[in-house]
Amino acid sequence: MYVNDLAIMSTVHPFLKKCLLMMRRPQLKWWLHFSFLSLLSAVSFGEVRYVLPEEMQRSSVIGNVARDLGLEVKELDARRARVVAEGTSQLCELDTASGNLLISQRIDREELCAQATACILQYQLLLEQPLQAFSIVLDITDINDNSPVFPTGEIKLDLVESTVLGRRFPLESAHDPDLGTNSVREYTLSQNDNFALEMGNQMNGNAYPELVLKKALDREAQVEHVLKINGIDGGNPARSGTASILIRVLDANDNVPVFSQRVFKASVPENSAIGTVITTLQATDLDEGVYGEITYFFSHLSDKLGGVIEIDPLSGEVRVSGVIDYEEASSHELDVQAKDGGGQASHCKLIIDVIDVNDNKPVIEIKSASSNVAEDSKPGTMVALINIYDMDTGSSGRVTCTISKNVPFKLVSEVKNYYMLVTDGILDREVQPEYNLTVTATDAGSPPLTSVKVIPIAISDINDNPPTFMQSEYNANILENQPVGTFVIKVKAEDVDDGSNAKIQYQISKDTNSEVSSFLSINSDTGEVFTSRMFDYEQSVYFQIKVTARDGGGPSLSTTCIINVFIKDQNDNAPVVLYPVQSSGYIAEDMVPAEAPRGYLVTKVVAVDADSGHNAWLSYRIIKATRPNVFMVDLHTGEIRTTRTFIEDDEPKHTIVVLVTDNGLESLSATATVSIMLGDGLPVLSELLEFADESQESDNLTLYLIIALSTVSSMFILLISGVFYFKLCRRGYVYRSTTASLPVFPTTYCPSSFADFSRCGTLLNDERYDSFMTTGSWRGDFRFASNTDTDTLKKRSAAYQKNTLRRLSADRATLKVRAGAPHPCYVIK
Repeated sequence: MYVNDLAIMSTVHPFLKKCLLMMRRPQLKWWLHFSFLSLLSAVSFGEVRYVLPEEMQRSSVIGNVARDLGLEVKELDARRARVVAEGTSQLCELDTASGNLLISQRIDREELCAQATACILQYQLLLEQPLQAFSIVLDITDINDNSPVFPTGEIKLDLVESTVLGRRFPLESAHDPDLGTNSVREYTLSQNDNFALEMGNQMNGNAYPELVLKKALDREAQVEHVLKINGIDGGNPARSGTASILIRVLDANDNVPVFSQRVFKASVPENSAIGTVITTLQATDLDEGVYGEITYFFSHLSDKLGGVIEIDPLSGEVRVSGVIDYEEASSHELDVQAKDGGGQASHCKLIIDVIDVNDNKPVIEIKSASSNVAEDSKPGTMVALINIYDMDTGSSGRVTCTISKNVPFKLVSEVKNYYMLVTDGILDREVQPEYNLTVTATDAGSPPLTSVKVIPIAISDINDNPPTFMQSEYNANILENQPVGTFVIKVKAEDVDDGSNAKIQYQISKDTNSEVSSFLSINSDTGEVFTSRMFDYEQSVYFQIKVTARDGGGPSLSTTCIINVFIKDQNDNAPVVLYPVQSSGYIAEDMVPAEAPRGYLVTKVVAVDADSGHNAWLSYRIIKATRPNVFMVDLHTGEIRTTRTFIEDDEPKHTIVVLVTDNGLESLSATATVSIMLGDGLPVLSELLEFADESQESDNLTLYLIIALSTVSSMFILLISGVFYFKLCRRGYVYRSTTASLPVFPTTYCPSSFADFSRCGTLLNDERYDSFMTTGSWRGDFRFASNTDTDTLKKRSAAYQKNTLRRLSADRATLKVRAGAPHPCYVIK
């Protein structure tokens, strides 16, 4: 059994191996086995105890902490292992390279623990990542490093020559700070004929020397006797101290002072005011005169106690002379001597118990703390290790510890006086980036004392939030023909994370069509979008791209938005004349009856513009004619009519140049040359005259409608003005109307029987021309022309020349007028 115990114990401390080998001695077996089991229990619960002698040299090895606690040496540096003291000075340190616990300062048991039976020092081994705490207990044993010392180097006794044989005179004991066998064990007296040295015992078991008279004194023979007394301790090697005893032989002083009791006991609360009387000692002497006068004094008083307690030499009152502290010593044992005027003295023991009061606030020490805690930390993650203790005893030393309420943290205590601050909920930096936790420690004294300490804890960010665009969808407008690098739009995303997790990079999403993705480029830092090519409205009017915002976290998070890009038209296309066909060297001729009346429809100039909207609205005017004021062209429809009847002086052939212009800001134009022949005998078609009348009636109707609408609007405005004026007169303030209620008219108005086109008047790469509009809101027609080659157009022009009347009749059949349409649509097939 003991062999197995030794094998296990050798991993804890070599000192215990030696102890186990001594178990053959029956008187030690039970004690060592009990100590062995206690140590194993301590280690299993994260505690290791080392027994070491005082006064070891600096850098001496106490033990290997890493091995004894089952830790890897290599993790000591990585986890910032360190040893911290608990309410005591730092006397040892950890060598992280080897795992050894080393002496860092002189260890003097007498200075640390005075006369205490056990001298225990408590330390903590702290490791981080994760935070762990192990208890290290150092049991300091005494060595014989102090010699016995007498209170005074010379002891004076005055004895009368009539002193009876066997009379005992107590002497002051030598003081040895060491304990046990290392304290004073025996006294020796120098060789003499009159005195012997014997030992007396106090009530507490302590021995003291007594001088015993063995042979009668004769003053006439010898007035003084000088003796040497030695105090010898039990150490190995032994140490000793020496004092001289000077004995004067006096005439008769028959009685010695006598105390009322051998041991006096008293108590005093700590922190009592200076001058407080602790007790009064009393001794009596039956002699009279000077031999009956008694003086009191302490036989031996340490330097620390000398400034705390004093005795009145005449009255025997023991008073407080300094600060008396229970935490320094809970009781004091003093030797008091009463001496009369003849030198006779007696001794008593005074035991003063110090009563503890609640005069110490709890102490809060942060042994280790993490300044930053990741917001994804799991509940139970240790944030800080707190050591809380109270120097008071009893209920005054019992401490309760609390932290701020409604915080995701709590205190957990697994080791006495140590609390672990751990997470107790979900942390979210975006909701609460930092906490100032107030740790409150309160003792159970009366009244209770409280200490407070604030622990700041910053929540470190993790990348748990993706970027968020200000809008999920953006609309951008670009004028066609803009140069490469033109600014289009700026997208912006925000990330509520912090640091690199919130740094956003923009890019064209890979989900975007590969061809479309090359249309635009984006600044990866600012989100500004620029053109990468020139756009042609006539080729493309709309496309869509996706932009991805990606943060700098690891792993990174991203989100996507949509940008709808609309190409806006510019007036970059001049009108194109479709009829009459304009070809080099050949112009189709139109025939008109020589008897045609005023307002007779001769022909019509048909033109289109590939642009859109206002840029495609066309207007016509004659810029050159063979004879002026014979023909007129309608400004909006391009219809050419006679302005008067023909006369004999008129030429048989007329050439007219018509200028066709669009409605762009910088208008573009084209010219159409129209050749008109006067034909004798050609019939005058009433349909063409009716068309004119119908047109005139339509013009008149439009005029009437405009007048009526203006009148009604004016009356309505007057009515509204009157109502507003009446209200302003009553309320006394001016009301200003907004334009939010202004009517909005559609951009295009066509009858339901017509096709609706978003870009009327543009030419597409299709098998037919798209529709177009002119500004003639009250006239319009539909003409159809095949999108064939030039030869086909020439053949058709020849057909027109052969039979003008026949062509005009055909045109009349396809002409449709929609009176009141704001922008008639022309569809040419």
